[in-house]
Order: sequence, then C-alpha cells, then structure tokens
Amino acid sequence: MAAPLSDTPLSPLKTVAVVGLGTMGTGITEVLARAGREVVGIDVSEAAAARAVGALETSTARAVARGKLTEKDRAEVLARVRTSTDLAAAAGADLVVEVAPESYEVKHRIFRELDGIVRPQTILATGTNALSVTRLAADSAHPERVLGLHFFNPAPAMKLVEVVSSVLTAPQAVAAVTDLALDLGKEPVAVGDRPGFVADGLLFGYLNQAAAMYEAKYASREDIDAAMRFGCGLPMGPLALLDLIGVDTARTVLEAMYAESRDRLHAPAPILKQLSEAGLTGRKTGRGFYSYEAPGSGTVVPDALTPPEGYSPVPGRPVRSVGVAGSGTMASGIAEVFAKGGYEVVLAARSPEKAQAAKARIGTSLARSVDKGRLSAEVAAQTLDRITATGSYDDFADVDLAVEAVAEDLAVKQQLFGTLDKVCKPGAVLATTTSSLPVVACARATSRPQDVIGLHFFNPAPAMKLVEVVRTVLTADDVHATAGEVCAKIRKHPVDCGDRAGFIVNALLFPYLNNAVKMVQEHYASLDDIDAAMKLGGGYPMGPFELLDVVGLDVSLAIEKVLHREFRDPGLAPAPLLEHLVAAGCLGRKTGRGFREYARR
Repeated sequence: MAAPLSDTPLSPLKTVAVVGLGTMGTGITEVLARAGREVVGIDVSEAAAARAVGALETSTARAVARGKLTEKDRAEVLARVRTSTDLAAAAGADLVVEVAPESYEVKHRIFRELDGIVRPQTILATGTNALSVTRLAADSAHPERVLGLHFFNPAPAMKLVEVVSSVLTAPQAVAAVTDLALDLGKEPVAVGDRPGFVADGLLFGYLNQAAAMYEAKYASREDIDAAMRFGCGLPMGPLALLDLIGVDTARTVLEAMYAESRDRLHAPAPILKQLSEAGLTGRKTGRGFYSYEAPGSGTVVPDALTPPEGYSPVPGRPVRSVGVAGSGTMASGIAEVFAKGGYEVVLAARSPEKAQAAKARIGTSLARSVDKGRLSAEVAAQTLDRITATGSYDDFADVDLAVEAVAEDLAVKQQLFGTLDKVCKPGAVLATTTSSLPVVACARATSRPQDVIGLHFFNPAPAMKLVEVVRTVLTADDVHATAGEVCAKIRKHPVDCGDRAGFIVNALLFPYLNNAVKMVQEHYASLDDIDAAMKLGGGYPMGPFELLDVVGLDVSLAIEKVLHREFRDPGLAPAPLLEHLVAAGCLGRKTGRGFREYARR
C-alpha cells in the first residue's frame, strides 16, 4: 500500500488536474500551463471543455499580439493542456484543483470519486471561498491532503492566492502548494479555515452593507458606487462588483459567513435573495443591480432607475462668493478648490495670523502644482488673489455660501453656526463639512435651518473628486440644487445622501476596517497578510492597516463609536484592540506608531 502524504516528502507539482472549467477553472488552467505545468482540464460538459480551450486559444493569441508570448511559446502552452469529461483523467495528477459549483453535495461527490482515482500522495485543493475546507477534508479518505487554494478572478491577472489549511491538513501539502503559487508568479497568503477567508471575509461584509444601504433607499446605486470609487479609490463600486461576482454567489458566501459568525453584518440583505430568486444575478444574466447590454456583457445600459442627466426640479441660488471658516488643512484645501473654480473666497479663522498661515499654505500648494506642470504661474497667482484672509467672521456678511471646516466637535460647530446665522445675509447657504456629526444639529443652531446642508469634502480636498451632499429633513430644495450646481463648477462629483452617521463612505468603510482589526485580534491572519490580501485580491489602493494608520486610530475609533451609537448593531462595536492602541497613544503615522511603527520626522 502507498504511504500516506504525511509520511512522504513531496516532489514538485508538475501535473495538475483542474476540475470545473467555468471562468475561474479556465483562468487557473491558463496560469498553470503558462508556468510550464501539464494540465488536465475536466468538466462534465463537453461544451464547457470546448469553451475553455477556445478561451485559452484566444487569450494566448492576445498575449502574442501584445508581445508577451512568442508563437512557439503559445504552441507549447496549448500543447500542455488536454481536456476530458471523465474524472479518471486526473489519475496521474500531483495536484487536483476543484472549482466546481459552491455546493457541499457536488464537492463531496468529486472528492469521494477522486479518492478512488488519484494516488494517496496527490494533493486535493478546493477553490471554494464560501464552504468549509475542514468539512470537505473530513469526508475524504485522506483528509491530510485536502486544503483550500483560492484564486481570484480573473486568475491570470490577480496576484493573490489564499492557501487555506484545515486542522487536518499536512504541513507538506501547504508547503508544496505555497511553492507552486510562488512559481506561478502569485503571492500566496496562508490562512485558516473560515468562510470568506481574509479577502472575501472582509469584502463581502462591505458588499452586503452596500446592498442594504441601497435597499433602504438611503442613496441611489449610482451614488453609492461613485462614492466608494471617488472617495476610497476603489476600482469598482460595491453594487457593480456584486453584479460582476454574481448576486447569487454573494448570497451563498454571506449565508456561509453568517452561519459561522452570527454577525448581523453578514446576514444577507433581503434584496440579494429577491434578486437571486428573480434570476437577476448580475452581468451573467444581463441584469442585477444594473441592466447590461446582454448577458455576460459589462456594458451598463440605462433602465427605469437611471437618473436623468443633470436634472434638478428647481434652480439653485446664485453663488458668486464663498466664505470658508477654519485654518486647518481641510479649510485651506476647500478654499483653494473654490478659488480655482473662479469664486471670490473669504478665508476666516480665529485670528488674522491663522488665516494668513492658511493662505500661505494654499500658496505653497499652488506653487507645487505649477512645478508639476498642472497650473500656469499666471493661473496660480490669479487663484491666490481671489482669496481674502481675515480674522473675523464679520467678513462673511456678503458671501452667498458659507462653508465651515472647523474642529469635528458638535459644540464648536454649533457655536460657529450661531455666529454665521447672525453675520450672513438672508438667503446665504450655510454648509458644514462634518464627516460624522448630524448636520441637522448644526442647522438647529440657526434661525434658518432650511438654508443648511452638508458638503463633506475628502482629504486632500484639491485632489479628491468626491463631495457627499447631505440633505437634512429641513433643507430647502433650492439649497440642495445649489450644492449640486456649485460642485459641478468646482469639478467635484456630488453624491446625494441623507443625514445619518457616516453618510455613504464612512458607513461602508469603517466597519470593513473594524473587521480587519478583529481578524488580527483573533490571530486569524497577520497585518501584512491582510493588507496584501486586500490590495492584491480586492484592488484596494491601500491595505486596511495602512489606511488606519494614515487616517489616525483616534479618528477611526471616534467614527466607529458614532456608527455603533447610531445603528446599535453589536457588529459595529469598535474592536477592543483599536481601543487599546488609542488608549496607549498609538494613533498611527502622526505619533510614529499605530498598527506599525514609523520613523519619526
């Protein structure tokens, strides 16, 4: 009888069988063949096997056209791939990668059959991202050789591979598959067995909250997606991503996550069930959250929910001059944006010196733009000339729009709004840039709450395109229209939302960050692995811990507390590790230490 895997040193994995030739299986087959492996592609459907070969031929032809492969290389890659509809074709494989549908019944059947076909030393890998690797392994005759190998879509392009061990997995199997992933040019991350693993474990909670936000009619699908693209630099908005992944797939993953975590943030939003059962599962059917040109197409077409271009039921109020209250980075950035947009700007601070220092900061920023060729020296000078720095809010007497950008403290903001109420002329629009406080509480500090609106700019204001336009239940229609018109003139992308904690971006971003902290706190994965997983697997510009250290752990904790207080969801309670670091004075880059240590400037 052959020795079990745990007693045998493994040879390199030269022949690989891929079971399931859908989009993911075909992509994995290409990756393996281009890395010199002999590949047996197996699917019950002859049509699926033929499509996989066709896709491989097309993809390699494209690589030749782009100079990434020679014709000789291409011929060799294609020669290394053969297909079959019989699982027995996997008999000689060193590794079998299963990417069949997300069903225990289907996967168990495949693994049981493989037990009678392959050698005892052959490693069996499941590509699941929703089901328990341990449960699949336990049903195998050789559980020590079963692990998870989770590629990301599209497999040829995405660098991340999650290598998932169960408590039964032999270390030799993990080592052999990790070496293979490195040889494929991927970046393997070792994780334990829990639904979603690292990347999807964080991603799907965020996607679920976005679906729930849309279902509650808090914001339109277009505004939710634009907010996360422009506000966080994500390659796709969450609802468009759900359509790409498949609404039904997302629901399956979330059901598995909720079954284990019992966290309400993982309980699938009802709209996911409704869309799934209606057959509106996203791009693959031609309709999900959005409508598409055809099934399988990524081209969005207008439908009944598409908002009319530039439509506003009422015109906004005329705005010629803008007052900006504050002297910090945000205030100076916002003043620069309005001045670049052609507005006369009054920049007011608590003293003339602070106001002049803020204007000097704007001058430095404009000079930097000139040096980089983004502005001419003449335009920079004209922009700076439009800004009047003052130490008195009395100079807001003639502005048409007053924007406060002072400390994120409700008492401070309310006091300032009381002052603006007295100083500003009738009909002037009063705006707060708060990111976490109730806009209506600022409005109620005035005698004209109908004139108050939220304009949440993102930092750095000159660079970030997004502005969340936050309307309260008291905001007048023409004030709301004014906000949209002003954003268009200063070349920002406005998204509409209601006056509740976190608005769109922070309400979706910070629970995701908090869940990342919980993963580290529970010793599930390391900071580096989590950051790598989200950058490589999710296309995020920064990993969650990089971002937390940049934002500031104290700021992040304050926003988490606001969200938890407003929504009363236990899953939103700040992670104790975050609270402990803040209590210890480890606030991120600004203190030289947060989740990581930084060189002092």
